[in-house]
Amino acid sequence: MDRLSLPERTKPYVMAHRGNRVLCPENTLASFSKAFLEGADILETDLHLSADGVFMCIHDATVDRTTNGSGAVAEKTLAELKTLSASYGFRGFENERIPTLAETASILPAGVGLALELKTDRFLEPEVCARLVSELRAASVLERTIVLSFSLPRLQAVQAVKPAIPMGWITMTKLSPHPDPEVLGPFWPAVFLNPFFVHRAHKRQQLVCPLDPTPDGRLWYYKWLGCDAIVTDNPGATLKAMQRISFK
Repeated sequence: MDRLSLPERTKPYVMAHRGNRVLCPENTLASFSKAFLEGADILETDLHLSADGVFMCIHDATVDRTTNGSGAVAEKTLAELKTLSASYGFRGFENERIPTLAETASILPAGVGLALELKTDRFLEPEVCARLVSELRAASVLERTIVLSFSLPRLQAVQAVKPAIPMGWITMTKLSPHPDPEVLGPFWPAVFLNPFFVHRAHKRQQLVCPLDPTPDGRLWYYKWLGCDAIVTDNPGATLKAMQRISFK
């Protein structure tokens, strides 16, 4: 995916944050499928590795918050992780499980992008990065994938294996664009404190997606700035709000 370019989609792209985590348990196939049905352009999910090296779509380093189990993801095998319900307290979703990257890629609709937040320093290991790239290529989603992280070294490690894969750097503190990443994800107050952030990024041909999972009340400002993507916990609601202000 060249600089987050999705030829079948129009900007600003709507990025589903862990799927639709308002109506479904986050980071489950149900949550992802709901976001696709609502029209999300990009699915954002998080990656950890199981004890036997399988890429798992889960946000936390432990299973305690989102499943009925406890303990570190990295200390459980795939088989052990698959025994856990990932319903996260949502009634009717008790049979949901933590999905693997392969399972997620298999349901990704044509033309929809995949944004993978790298949640562990295992992604500093060349072998792990090479396996990630190989798995994405085998699933025919590599060309529409972007890797995300608060850690620039993790992103650079993946690019060392596959230079063409775009990296999206997330930051909670920086008020000006970093020159290296293709895509920038500043915490949303940064673009209010520095309204020239997007303009300066665009001069470097970088794209901007503010880190704002509940963006609906600020869409007018992101439209004025010319943001390239909008991240949201509730893609359906955000798309309707964008249509109301002719932003999509």
